[in-house]
Amino acid sequence: MNQNTSNSELEIRLIEERDNAEVADIIRLVMTEFKAVGCGYSINDAEVDDMFTAYAPAGSAFYVVLLNGAVLGCGGFAPLNGGDKHTCELRKMYFRVELRGLGVGSRLLELCLASAVKAGFRHCYLETVDQMKQAQRLYGKYGFKHLDQPMGNTGHGSCGTWMAKPL
Repeated sequence: MNQNTSNSELEIRLIEERDNAEVADIIRLVMTEFKAVGCGYSINDAEVDDMFTAYAPAGSAFYVVLLNGAVLGCGGFAPLNGGDKHTCELRKMYFRVELRGLGVGSRLLELCLASAVKAGFRHCYLETVDQMKQAQRLYGKYGFKHLDQPMGNTGHGSCGTWMAKPL
């Protein structure tokens, strides 16, 4: 997906191995910004330093968002650990400040959900932290509903907001 936005080149594409360092930096930067550090947060996931390999298996996809050639955002989906075969998890959808408010979140979310449907999933689950209110509003606009408890076994016990939707 390429799109010109007032002399800016916005591109969303599948992650490549060369993107691993930038993606790890984005994840760590945004998680720290929202004080989501320590035990039970995705900042500590082993996959953070090699997202390309982690999302290579069938049924998974991870995307990067570039603005003028710079990787400034990311997000993807994979089967929900500990969930049923029809449920995927939206994972690690984070943006540097420069991308926020440009509608990029909607574009990436739409791509992830459409790709999840093509991969055969019927439900999408996500976890986030309570302080990420803008992200929660976006998810709500796309039909995600709040849950009373987490699903699966993600290892992110410090996340306090769980949402899901049918695909």
